[in-house]
Amino acid sequence: MQRRRFPLLKGLLLFMSPNPVPPAEVADLEIKDAQLIFKTVWEQLEEEIGHEFLRFPKELILLGGAPGAGKGTHTRFVMQARGLTCPPIVISDLLVTREAMAIKDSGGMVGDKEVVAILLRRLLDEEFRDGAVLDGFPRTRVQVECLKLLVDRLNQLYTEFADTPLAINFRRPTIHAMVLFVSEKTSIARQIERGEKVAAHNKEVEETGVGKKWALRSTDLSEATARRRYRVFKEQTWDALKSLKEIYHYHFINAEGPIEEVEENILAELQYQSSLELDPRTYDRLRPLPLAEEIVVHARQLLVKRLDTYELEHTEKFVRTVQVIDEKFMPIIQRHALSGRAQVNSEDQLFHDPLALSMLIDIFSERGYHAVVDKHIQEIPDRVDLQTGEIHRHEKTVFRFQVNFKGSPIRRG
Repeated sequence: MQRRRFPLLKGLLLFMSPNPVPPAEVADLEIKDAQLIFKTVWEQLEEEIGHEFLRFPKELILLGGAPGAGKGTHTRFVMQARGLTCPPIVISDLLVTREAMAIKDSGGMVGDKEVVAILLRRLLDEEFRDGAVLDGFPRTRVQVECLKLLVDRLNQLYTEFADTPLAINFRRPTIHAMVLFVSEKTSIARQIERGEKVAAHNKEVEETGVGKKWALRSTDLSEATARRRYRVFKEQTWDALKSLKEIYHYHFINAEGPIEEVEENILAELQYQSSLELDPRTYDRLRPLPLAEEIVVHARQLLVKRLDTYELEHTEKFVRTVQVIDEKFMPIIQRHALSGRAQVNSEDQLFHDPLALSMLIDIFSERGYHAVVDKHIQEIPDRVDLQTGEIHRHEKTVFRFQVNFKGSPIRRG
């Protein structure tokens, strides 16, 4: 128990021992420690809420990073990219919950066991059923092993309930390990800058009495403490995070640049991976349908080929279609340049030919527009037979074209 509750003391004892424990044996001890921790926590949860109510998130995004890498800044963006609306779970915030404070007040230490227990209980909340972002987990080797054990249990639950009415509550888990990384120099600079901004804000609040003070981290006050925090991350958390790469879908994000550039990096790394996220049965059902990215690879070449075919093999109709677009469509489109959306109705006999409609859509595509067409058939009354009361009608066909394009970036007050 001492090894688990006093990890720093364990490290000192191993270092001071005349026969230090080899790294492999230390790792083995950590694995065994994690197994004991997880088994205890899991059994407590199972006893309290019941086996069939151990319903955890479908997706877990593990957001780690060096101090100053921007975890807090980019968390919301990551959640938006993944379509999550629940709040992020910030591990440092869990350590000041009522449960954690009770442990501290009783003289205990919020170690790996307590962190895992509080986290797992939080993940059972209904709001996290579809997914959750974990800011700052895992941070230690023991927490990494506990995460692996959790995923193993979730896969077991998925298999157990797969063919039952409760299957929707036990979907196959998806794990994304996302690490925002910056150099030591950048980390220190950002930590100090953050401290200066907080200090300036708090001073203004004191002087004016307006606003609320922000929390100031002691590590943001000096370069020495900022450097120490970064090196602790590299020596402890970094190795733990890297070990996830062998098991889970892993995103390494270069967070050195400006916010916009980092967000582009995040989006590039979070491209939809259906083979990793969908239930195997769902994936097999959808697999015959081509991915959009596969279709668009040669879309431009195919468009050029069709347009050249129109010009060479259907010249007269192609010329007529271009003429109608120029004379009838473009004046209307130009009037809607600000909105980027125009609707054009046409009764031109030209469009009764499907080839002409295809020409029109391809022409607009080549020019940077997106056009769709809807065919409406209306019955127009001509006359009434006074003897029989029968209404004689004729049909009128109206083609409604919706043309979309990038509108004007004009700013509105």
